Amino acid sequence: MRSNANKNIIYSIVLLLMVAIVYLYRQNQKQNIQEIPQDIINKVVFSGNTMGTTYRIVYLDAQNRNFQESVDSLLVVFNQSLSTYIPDSELSRFNQSDSLKFELPFLLPVLESSKEIYALTNGAFDPTVGPLVNLWGFGPEGPQLKDSVNITSLLSLVDYNAIVFDSVQVKKLKPNMYLDFSAIAKGYGVDIVAEYLKGKEIDNMLVEIGGELVAKGTNENGELWRVGVNKPEEISKPDELHSIIALGNKAMATSGNYRNYYEAGGMKISHTIDPATGRPVRHGLLSATVVADNCMKADALATAMMVMGTSKAIELQKKNPDFQIFLIYNDENGQLQSYASEGIIPFLSFIQE
Repeated sequence: MRSNANKNIIYSIVLLLMVAIVYLYRQNQKQNIQEIPQDIINKVVFSGNTMGTTYRIVYLDAQNRNFQESVDSLLVVFNQSLSTYIPDSELSRFNQSDSLKFELPFLLPVLESSKEIYALTNGAFDPTVGPLVNLWGFGPEGPQLKDSVNITSLLSLVDYNAIVFDSVQVKKLKPNMYLDFSAIAKGYGVDIVAEYLKGKEIDNMLVEIGGELVAKGTNENGELWRVGVNKPEEISKPDELHSIIALGNKAMATSGNYRNYYEAGGMKISHTIDPATGRPVRHGLLSATVVADNCMKADALATAMMVMGTSKAIELQKKNPDFQIFLIYNDENGQLQSYASEGIIPFLSFIQE
């Protein structure tokens, strides 16, 4: 009798343990399900037009909110500050006068960042190159080479040190100077949109304007956002890729001369104007990609490197490892080559043809 009683007690204990184990397992499963980020389910994608180009925004949001209307409104105000194509923008009004008091919050940060990159690149990035950009046909008036204008006389207006500003206003020390922020504005616009989305508690996003990007967090698969670098060939399609870079909470900008040009007198006129000479650059660097902490800096540096050329661009990055570069260039034999700085190599993959 005692033996059977003992068996019943043991059986009861085992049964209770099994029930407890099953209960704990089910509770753990419920907890795991709740811990799965719900925003991976809701992927929001929208696109549009701005700054004479297109934009595309992808983000993950548990509430599945669509912020396109707000983003479009933000970009309208942004352009009203920095566009050279809008006659009454802040920048256009400054270009038509000698001074301007700031009205919108965008012009001062661009002036400050431009000053930093101007110094860092020894003048290879210089927004006062605007008159020469217009001369060579890449301003608001479109492609037309004006042979009658003396390049040397315009070069005297290319001097970012002659643009002075404080927290209230900006002034020119030389009359008729003209600022052109086309080589930095798109990148800054990307930063502004990303900052707006962050304020809406969006942690995972990919913001792109005209090929300049900011990536935050991960995509819907929990992986780093992967973005492409175009083939630097005139005849290649816009979606043909040379390589792919994985971005982890970084910004990326690419500048190149292989599409934005026109021909005059049997010569190809590149849109990259060297502030030191006043003439389009002529060297083997075809494409410069910069990965940095913000897109405004990446955009400006990519442009500066297209002015500097391959060897000087590599030298600059080695002295400043806080940003990374990927260059595509023609060597002395005309063969396509590439260079990747050390910090970008683990995130870089090439497209196999």
